[in-house]
Amino acid sequence: MRDNIQSTMEFLKQDFELPLVKEKLTEEKLIQLLTPIVSKMLDREFEKLLNICYRVDLGENRLKAILHESPPENMAMELATALVKRQVQKIEIRQKYSK
Repeated sequence: MRDNIQSTMEFLKQDFELPLVKEKLTEEKLIQLLTPIVSKMLDREFEKLLNICYRVDLGENRLKAILHESPPENMAMELATALVKRQVQKIEIRQKYSK
């Protein structure tokens, strides 16, 4: 699982300009790193954020649910969580079917 988190970090690093992290990363830490960046993008780079969500294949229904139903103060964290979980899921599916 930790390798999947590292792979997720590598994938998301380009889109979100994540800082270099030397310590072992957990899903929670990755979400904590991503949340303020997503928050800023919600305010200033919404189109770019939407493009990333579609590229990660978050799913239109999931994205709409977060954008329309989440309280504003939780929206960035919920979106960051959904992005990380979806990317981990994609990595796990690739691993499963590559064997």
